[in-house]
Amino acid sequence: SGGSGKTVTITHYTIDSPDRTFVEKLIPEFEKQNPGIKVKVTKAPYEQFDTKLQQSIAAKNAPDVTSHWGYGGFMEYYNKGMLMDLTPYLEEEGFNAADYNIPEDVMNIYRVDGKTYGIPLNSYVTVLLYNKDMFDKAGLEYPPTDYEDKSWTFDKMVEYAKKMTVDSENLEEAQYGLDFGFGERDQRPQYFGGNVYSDDTWTNGGKPSEIRLTQPEVVEAYKKIYGLIWDQKVSPTPAFSKSVSGQFGDPFLSGKIGMSVVGSWSLASAKDFSFNVGVAAVPQGPNENVRSVLYIDPLFVLKDSKHPKEALKWIEYLITTEVQEKSIELSGGNPPVNQAAAEKYYNNFEGIDPAGIKQVFDGAYKYGFESYNHLISNYSQINELFINELASVENGDAKVEDVLPVIEQKLKELLARVNK
Repeated sequence: SGGSGKTVTITHYTIDSPDRTFVEKLIPEFEKQNPGIKVKVTKAPYEQFDTKLQQSIAAKNAPDVTSHWGYGGFMEYYNKGMLMDLTPYLEEEGFNAADYNIPEDVMNIYRVDGKTYGIPLNSYVTVLLYNKDMFDKAGLEYPPTDYEDKSWTFDKMVEYAKKMTVDSENLEEAQYGLDFGFGERDQRPQYFGGNVYSDDTWTNGGKPSEIRLTQPEVVEAYKKIYGLIWDQKVSPTPAFSKSVSGQFGDPFLSGKIGMSVVGSWSLASAKDFSFNVGVAAVPQGPNENVRSVLYIDPLFVLKDSKHPKEALKWIEYLITTEVQEKSIELSGGNPPVNQAAAEKYYNNFEGIDPAGIKQVFDGAYKYGFESYNHLISNYSQINELFINELASVENGDAKVEDVLPVIEQKLKELLARVNK
C-alpha cells in the first residue's frame, strides 16, 4: 500500500469451532504491529467448508488465507488451480523455515516441483488414547509411549481390548476395548501392509494409475479392520458409537471405550473427559514403516488474493514461537508446527506426562505417513464413495469381499471422470 496510508483487509476463512475461531483473538496484536493491514475472519461448519469455499471462489469473493480444513485436501486444491505459488514472495523477503523452527521435511509436504504452495501451521499425528480407569479395573498394564518398544503389537492391543469389552444389547452395560480410527477408510489398509492406491499416486499429483482394492492383502486388511466389530466384537458398532457419541461424534468421550486410535486433536478435549486418560504409541502392526497418520495443516494463500504479501505477513505472524505458544492455550491444545513452541504443547494436558506425549509425537513423526485426504486429488468425492459403500460392511449387513469389487469399479469410474 506504499505511503498512501491505505488499509488493506485480508480474509481468513476457517471452520466454525472454538479450536479454529480462536484466531480472532490474535488479530488485535497483529493489527497493532501491522498498522496497514486488517484481518477479517469468515467461517463455516465442517460439513459445509469445501462447498462454501468453492462458492466464494466462483462468486469472485474468495478469502485470502485458508487451509484444507474440510474433506478435501492440498492436492485437490492444487489440481483445481486454487492455490497461489508463494515462492517468489518467500524469496523476496528471505523466508527461512528454520527461523520458525519448522522442519524441512514438513515444509516439503506443501512443495510441488520445488515451488511452495502452503506454510505448515499445526501438526497432528495419530495417537492411542486410553481410558486409565478401564485399564485399572481390568488390571491391565498401561501401554508404552515408546515406538521402539516392539512388545506393543496390534495383537496385544486386541488381547487387551477383549479384557475390557462387555458386548451387550443393553447400552448401559455395554463397553468396548478398542475403537480403531487409523486414518480415513481408504488409508487404514496401509497399517496392515496393504495399499489401496498404486505408488505413483504420491508422485503423480495425487492421481493413482491403479486401484488395488481387490488385492489379497487389501481384502485381508479390511477383514481385520471390520472383524474387530463383527468377529472379535471388541469394537463398537456404528449404532453404538452414534448413541453414545454426543455432539462431537467421538464415542471415546463417553467413557465406554478402552482404547481409541485417533487423530491427536482428540487430546484437546482431554480436560472434558469424565475419566483419567493416557496417551500411548500406536502399536506395531504388519507394516513396520507406517504406524501413524500425519495431519499437517498448512495455511494457503488463494490464487485470487489481491494481497498476497499482506496475507503472507499474517501467516508468518501465526507461526512465530510466541503466537504458536499463545495459540495452544487459546485453541484448547492445537499442536504447533513450530518446534520451539512444542515444549509448551507437551505440557498442556493435565494428568498426562509431558515426556510421554513428546515420545508419542516423536515416534509418530518417525513412523508417519501424511493423510491421504491431503495427498489425493478430488478426495472429498472419493471419501464420500468409501463412506457410502462401506456402510453395509460397518453395519454388519455385508461382507468385505463382496463389497470391495463394487467399490473398486465405482472408484475407477469416478477417477476416470474427475482425473481426465
